[in-house]
Amino acid sequence: MDIKRVKDYIYWLYYQYLLITCSYVLEPWEQSMFHTITVTVVAMVVYTAYVFVPIHVRLALEFFSQIFEAQPESTV
Repeated sequence: MDIKRVKDYIYWLYYQYLLITCSYVLEPWEQSMFHTITVTVVAMVVYTAYVFVPIHVRLALEFFSQIFEAQPESTV
């Protein structure tokens, strides 16, 4: 890929982001605050997913493996 095409594509993605969030109508200082809050929230969501999702998946697998594993028949 050409560097110019990659640069244009990144600019196009940023423009789409501005249009979707309607932040293109904000003043520059408002855009800065909006982008800071957005990046912070996305970072917290990614961190939370990275830390807690594997723990919950492991616990769910342990729970379902106990339910579905072959249980010995009663001797009564």
